[in-house]
Amino acid sequence: MRLIKSRTSVVSIPYSVIIGSQVESPAGRQVTFTALLEQLELFFFFLQEFFMSKFAKSGGGGGGGGGGGKVSVLSLASESSASSRRPKSTLTPLEQQVIQLKEQHKDAMLAVECGYKFRFFGEDAETAAKELNITCHLDHNFMTCSVPTHRLFVHVRRLVSQGHKVGVVKQTETSAIKSSGSNRNTLFTRRLSALYTKSTLVGEDVNPVARLEDGDEAGCADVSDPPEGFLLCISESWDKLKKQLTVGLVAVQPSTGDLLLDCFPDGPSHSELESRVLKINPVEILVPSDLSDQTHKLLLSISNASSQADDRVRIEKRDSAQFEFSAAVVTVVRFFGHAQEEDSRSLSSVASLESPVVCCLGPLIQYLQEFNLERVLRNERYEAVQEIMESDSLTLNSVRALLSHLPDLERGICSIYHKKSSTQEFYLVSSCLSRLGLELQSLLPAIRSQISSPLLRSLLLDTPDLLAPAHGFLKVLNEKSAKSGNKTELFSDLSGFPVLQERTTQIQKVLRKIQDHRKDVGLVLKAPGFDYTTVSGQEFLIEVKNSSSVVPHDWVKISSTKAVSRYRSPLLVDCYKKLQQLREQLLLDCQREWTNFLDQFGAHYHTMKRAIGHLATMDCLFSLTEVAKQGDYCRPEVCENKQQIMITNGRHPAIDLLMGEHNQYVPNHTKLQGDGRRTMIITGPNMGGKSSYIRQVALICIMAQIGSYVPASEARVGLLDAIYTRMGASDNIYKGRSTFMEELKEASEIIRQATERSLVILDELGRGTSTHDGIAIAYATLEYFIRDVKSLTLFVTHYPPLCELEQLHPEHVTNYHMAFLLNEPDVSSDTGDEEVQPEFITFLYQLTEGAAGRSYGLNVARLAGIPEPILHTSAHKAHELESMVNARRNSADTKLDVYLSFNTQMNMISYLG
Repeated sequence: MRLIKSRTSVVSIPYSVIIGSQVESPAGRQVTFTALLEQLELFFFFLQEFFMSKFAKSGGGGGGGGGGGKVSVLSLASESSASSRRPKSTLTPLEQQVIQLKEQHKDAMLAVECGYKFRFFGEDAETAAKELNITCHLDHNFMTCSVPTHRLFVHVRRLVSQGHKVGVVKQTETSAIKSSGSNRNTLFTRRLSALYTKSTLVGEDVNPVARLEDGDEAGCADVSDPPEGFLLCISESWDKLKKQLTVGLVAVQPSTGDLLLDCFPDGPSHSELESRVLKINPVEILVPSDLSDQTHKLLLSISNASSQADDRVRIEKRDSAQFEFSAAVVTVVRFFGHAQEEDSRSLSSVASLESPVVCCLGPLIQYLQEFNLERVLRNERYEAVQEIMESDSLTLNSVRALLSHLPDLERGICSIYHKKSSTQEFYLVSSCLSRLGLELQSLLPAIRSQISSPLLRSLLLDTPDLLAPAHGFLKVLNEKSAKSGNKTELFSDLSGFPVLQERTTQIQKVLRKIQDHRKDVGLVLKAPGFDYTTVSGQEFLIEVKNSSSVVPHDWVKISSTKAVSRYRSPLLVDCYKKLQQLREQLLLDCQREWTNFLDQFGAHYHTMKRAIGHLATMDCLFSLTEVAKQGDYCRPEVCENKQQIMITNGRHPAIDLLMGEHNQYVPNHTKLQGDGRRTMIITGPNMGGKSSYIRQVALICIMAQIGSYVPASEARVGLLDAIYTRMGASDNIYKGRSTFMEELKEASEIIRQATERSLVILDELGRGTSTHDGIAIAYATLEYFIRDVKSLTLFVTHYPPLCELEQLHPEHVTNYHMAFLLNEPDVSSDTGDEEVQPEFITFLYQLTEGAAGRSYGLNVARLAGIPEPILHTSAHKAHELESMVNARRNSADTKLDVYLSFNTQMNMISYLG
């Protein structure tokens, strides 16, 4: 025997098959080598044709970053060989069904329910086996692999994380119901029940909640919560007259219902689109098939930025006709025109959107409809923080305790709204909402009397009424059944479910008939105390010892052991069969009623979402209060009509925290005023604290504008429309941009977008090129911000000529440097040669007025561990260059003095003459 590998399967082939009847086995007589080669060549030809006839591949779509848009079709025959074609009748009924399903969903990997497992077929099986590290083998006509039903959510999410679109195909019939119908001998009917991609992981198939009991958490240990993933749709329109590109953008997070809309003009570099995509950080992007090459390259560069496949953005290409304005309007009107839900976006408000946004909204609706997720599209802080921090009220402590250890309520109600929630998740979410509503309701008198902040009062007083609907839904549920996922006993009160009530009555009637039959069985067996036995899930068994001879001939034997046999009487056979049918019908009825139940809860989705938003705001306020209690934080004064940043003893919030409670961080002041000195030029030694200082100012401004206390003794900040930063150094090899090019691209964007109400931070602009070019660029850019933009500006530089701008604009510019102590090096003479030692710097990290004359880079070289000989050579060369520059400067000053003296003498002679 030999093993011949074909893809992931291993086929065992006898030698006699390989070499034919004319050649002996190698274990026997000697064979002719030429004959062996001919037979092997013929065998591999037929082997290749055989596998090609089972798995002909066809790829399509232009998805990137995870295979979006990939098409895989199961083909029955290779078109290259007519002799290898197999008639359709050779396929099993299941394989024919899979082919039909695959033709309807060509771009998805299908997991098909087959009893207790889900199976993949053909190319899907090979891909799944590779991604999931499971075995793939040949079964009848297709390669196949399988995963157990109870682990479906694990494997589907692993496939989705690799960028695949996965469809779950479930059986729509049960064995008991099918056995009693006219189609008992036909195949189980199956249909696609759900589709999943990176952005659409909503449903109990892929997102089971953690078990409510501590001991059951192991089943979910290897699966993390779904990512906070946005689905982004992008459209482009080109105005030929204005020669202007306009980009439309719609982003939605199906798991939470968050929706973002934007429309903006963009330049040739697509920098506006790039910044928005990086900010939104989507996990999936929808684009038209005729997307421009430059935009496509940009999205691919973003998608491929991560080396890990599960971190890459999935790009799905859609038919460009869907992005046409006329087609998009039809889709939008049809969708929103039929929406009658409260708080849904009205058709009139949608019609007022810009056309590029509508061109995105139409394809997005069509895409989400494939996943049954389209419904998601119908969609005074300082006083509060201060009161929470200063109040000793037990009410606020009670509210804080209520908000601890809560599940993800926003994601939970969104899953319910999509009618994809499991019973465990529903009970967990609804019980939390009900408990919060009741607890807050009991606190209402104390809230009215003890809390004065308008924001806190509005949040806490409104929430109980908004959560009231959760109580009624929770009362209907049986807690034990909800936690175990048993839908047949889920509803404790069936008065509102007449179908379930009738089906339960029918089941009870059959059960009573079975129990009444015990008397007859007892009489036959002469055992008055007889009761049924249950073995391996088989109920209502009559257990009789093998030595007994009283068993009627019409009883049906179910199972036996050496000691006993188990039977059912004809009546029990009929009743048990009917009972099984009723139970399975009850399961189907319960599923329908459960879906309707979720739909009823979904009618309160917007109300519940608003209440959860209130709770989230309260949680945010409590977090800001914890920040304010850290020590030496002050309440900033935010001035809406003043352009200023006035900070006394400001500190970097992160570094200050990391350095502990020993007050090691050196605080610094900031004084920027729009009508006064609005630009700070900051110089000083390398590693002197310049970058930390400018970051500190930006963070304090952000904290002030979100309503947080800030790390300073006093702060007055005007409202800023943006904070623009140009810091650090990085290249972009994919786009062919050097570090210097990237730096200037960022500076260019800031120049175009900054206003007088912006804070602009530029750190060492102009490095990466020659000194003269760098100084010229930095000088001109800074002067433009001072003279034309008039923004509040922090400019860090090592170029001394830039400090001259203080003399040109004394009313708007101030020079600063980070203070330090300079330990002058010893200069000694040895054998007539002067040896220059590198200087040694002690950093003081104190911002001081005035410009620094040097940057003392050799000090950092010493700290970095540069060898001493190199340091000495560097110091000598630096001293030599500095002397040369000073000599040139002195020579120029002497020439200027002579020139001025000569002019003075000539003027005197002219005056005397």
